[in-house]
Amino acid sequence: MTDIKIKAPDAERIWPPFYAYRPYPQKKAPEAEPQFWQQHPVIAEHRTTFLDAPMHTLTMLETLELAGEAMRARQPLHHTVINVSKLVNMHSNPELARDVSEADLINIDGAGVVWGARLLGIAVPERVAGVEIMERLFKLCAENGFKPYLLGAESQVLEAVQERLKRDYPTLQIAGAHDGYFTDEEEIVLDINASGADCLFVAMSSPRKERFLYKYRLVLAPYFIMGVGGSFDVYGGKVRRAPAWVQTIGMEWLYRVLQEPRRLWRRYWDTNRAYAKMLWTSYWTQRRGPRP
Repeated sequence: MTDIKIKAPDAERIWPPFYAYRPYPQKKAPEAEPQFWQQHPVIAEHRTTFLDAPMHTLTMLETLELAGEAMRARQPLHHTVINVSKLVNMHSNPELARDVSEADLINIDGAGVVWGARLLGIAVPERVAGVEIMERLFKLCAENGFKPYLLGAESQVLEAVQERLKRDYPTLQIAGAHDGYFTDEEEIVLDINASGADCLFVAMSSPRKERFLYKYRLVLAPYFIMGVGGSFDVYGGKVRRAPAWVQTIGMEWLYRVLQEPRRLWRRYWDTNRAYAKMLWTSYWTQRRGPRP
């Protein structure tokens, strides 16, 4: 293997030399990768923009069907979600905005974004939470023989996730797993590709997971890749998820803050204030209409 690096058309992306040694040779080189999902009728029809951020107004069922289609057809699909915090940070972090915007499928995860989009006249059918997508995809993988790779979280949390998966889905084959405390990204990508995984779940915080997936999305071998943030903490039992009624009234963020007030209160205070200001400005601008 040589030390020469392969550059994609985007000068900021460096494609490692191991690209040519991928276990799935039917995936084309980065410069030849087709824009398949942008032209997919379901995705194209439901793409919209809210507060300058692209997203797709899809249901949970539609999202799961697209994920299954990607793995069955062996057509790579890069998935992400948007919530209030990420939406606000995208306005101050151009790199994060690009990493999210160029994903193939962008679900709306967060009651605040659902309500805000509806306020501005965007028809959003429902919230599609990342943790729920992940849990339902575990079931889909078990039923269809797909193998997930689990990347991220603390080692003890990752072990707890795998133990629960063994109990919940005895037939599920886990392709591989690695905690989120690593520095050699190329080594991790090599391990993922060698595992034969059909899908990849990345449980790291923003913007690290978005940066990792954007940088390597055309190099990674799995056919469905998504960032799941703190979802391993929930599934592994480290963090309690809010009751259904709290989720329904849009206060899941407050329930989360109450569990870790010192770490989270300032973050939610700042992002919620910024979001309210952005939404208010956009709402009244829309109400007034274009100036003569």
